[in-house]
Amino acid sequence: MDICGNREMELLKKIGFTRVAGSAEELQAAEILKAECEAMGVPAILQEFEIEDAEITEATLEILEPYQQSYPVTGYKCAQNTFGDGLTAEFLYVEDGEDVNLDDAKGKIVLANGFMRVPLFKKLMKAGVAGIVTMEGELRDDREGTDLSTRKLRRTLRAFGNVPMVHTRVLDAFDMVKRGACKAKLVLRNTTVEKKSHNVIATVMGTGKPEEIVSFGAHFDSVDFSKGVYDNGAGSVINMEILRYFVENPPYRTVKFMWYGSEEIGLEGSWAYVKAHKDELQDHKLMINVDVGGPVLGMDKVTVTAEEDLVAFSKYMAKICACPATIKQGIYSSDSIPFADSGVPAINFSRDGAQGASYIHNRFDTLSFLSADALAHTTRLVLEISRSLINGKLFPVERKVPQNMVEEVEKYLYKKELAEVAEEK
Repeated sequence: MDICGNREMELLKKIGFTRVAGSAEELQAAEILKAECEAMGVPAILQEFEIEDAEITEATLEILEPYQQSYPVTGYKCAQNTFGDGLTAEFLYVEDGEDVNLDDAKGKIVLANGFMRVPLFKKLMKAGVAGIVTMEGELRDDREGTDLSTRKLRRTLRAFGNVPMVHTRVLDAFDMVKRGACKAKLVLRNTTVEKKSHNVIATVMGTGKPEEIVSFGAHFDSVDFSKGVYDNGAGSVINMEILRYFVENPPYRTVKFMWYGSEEIGLEGSWAYVKAHKDELQDHKLMINVDVGGPVLGMDKVTVTAEEDLVAFSKYMAKICACPATIKQGIYSSDSIPFADSGVPAINFSRDGAQGASYIHNRFDTLSFLSADALAHTTRLVLEISRSLINGKLFPVERKVPQNMVEEVEKYLYKKELAEVAEEK
């Protein structure tokens, strides 16, 4: 079977609509992928799981001194609500949250650079801040041509505490700091809700060692405003083309294909899968993940969360099939993480857009900078490396995540910090 980028592009068009976690559109995309599997004669199932979400009814930020002005904001889902008519407090810009920035932050509403990450959030909670404002975008943004995303305060962060939080634009944050904002009023009202999300699962049984499994993964959800074709409709259609190959060329080992929902809100789909299939995971020899692809200008990358020998093997195969790629050992922030955390080695494929030649997590993630040839290029790389492993008489990759990669995964998941918090409680 020849890899067909045009066929991949047609499927990408079918799922190229905003499909955020737990939405009707995400389910619609799951059903499209399921139907595509079944059109090849491969039964597919939708595996339902619960996700945490929130409905925001009010989110406002007003500077009270030394001037009065309200700024557009979005609320952080699952952040603490304000009481009464809102939180009024002194306002302080804490930059990246160095100790000196936080020396006088207790009881204040603080503005921090960028999105919220665990290390900074932990420091802000320790400093005793009363509320938090984060920012995104660029000074040159215009309001009509860009969007302001809605963030979620994930469980990992909430383990360290919870305060009211809102999100604003860089251009508005700049205005606040330049004009010397020193007192503010923040209002946040939201209600936590449970929603349903889905994984799509299809299996092709092995002809020689059906008890041994190699799984392919890609997430199919997107973020607000985005059509999500680069991230990660591309990975979804690449894996569909790989499935088509193994339908026509039965594999020696069993191959499972999973399209994960709700990756964008914390890898929820892949976490749900590994938790629901703990016994089956013992039979998984390798997890192959594809996340982002298709840009005309860019570079293929392979990240190996497994032994170094797989790095060398992948480099050789990339040269043999004339598919240039940067290949190294490491971890990749995607659905391979729950598998690696469960002891299953993984390999991640991506085609990252060149600087200025791709867009992610915004309204500009569209088909305009993708091509069928680029999709086919990455697909060939994934196929050449994976089929040699899948069809080998003996599986050459040790079923073990090396200790240095275990440490990287645990660092990514903030296991040490979370354990310390649990002990304190």
